Amino acid sequence: MVRPKKHFGQHFLKEEGIAQRIASSLTGHGGYTRVLEIGPGTGALTRHLLQRHDLDLTAIELDAEAATYLRSEHPDLHLVEGDFLKLDLRALTHDEPFAVIGNFPYNISTQIVFRVLEHRDRCTEVVGMFQKEVADRLCAPPGSRTYGITSVLAQAWYDLESLFHVEPGSFIPPPKVRSSVIRMRRNGVQQLPCDEKVFTALVKMAFNQRRKTLNNALKGFPGLEGGVPEPWRGLRAERLSVADFTQLALAARPAGSS
Repeated sequence: MVRPKKHFGQHFLKEEGIAQRIASSLTGHGGYTRVLEIGPGTGALTRHLLQRHDLDLTAIELDAEAATYLRSEHPDLHLVEGDFLKLDLRALTHDEPFAVIGNFPYNISTQIVFRVLEHRDRCTEVVGMFQKEVADRLCAPPGSRTYGITSVLAQAWYDLESLFHVEPGSFIPPPKVRSSVIRMRRNGVQQLPCDEKVFTALVKMAFNQRRKTLNNALKGFPGLEGGVPEPWRGLRAERLSVADFTQLALAARPAGSS
């Protein structure tokens, strides 16, 4: 068997029922057939994905030992040995709509989400296993103590839902935390009605001092030197929805503009 490697953040799923449930959570939202599985490891999820004949599966594995094992177990599997965070996803998916799925390595799970956001024009669905704390943060509504930067940036482009939780004993080796499987489905937003760079910078600056009111947290932000307008100036970042941040970004000017 493949040895789980700590530096890859590997915790191999051993429960067949859970693997099947994850595989069946892909809905085809957005009309894709191409699916990228990230970090298949020993293939617990891969086996069930290969049984779905409506999907054109590509597995992406960085661990050479795991890749060798997968080739021996599934010789017909389209396997790419490499780093999902660095691969040319447009070339890999032939510039077609695609979905992402996986028991994501916890040490790069947030980076995977940001990579998905870069390809939001074609990545229409994501089903992934996350550390529960990260999953809760992604799905959190405004007003929640876990609502933050990743919540806003992901929810600007995707509808997120928590599907189910997974206990540590379902993995080899067991992680020290609970896990959650979430689903992200592309929403109908094609373009924000504000400058997207301003929106992103504003969200990050607001949450970097989340205990302060926005009028204090956003001091010096281009276009808001005169103060944050009402009704947001006395609120903290966690109270604002995606729509609120969009309107606040509209009130600010892009950096460098006159």
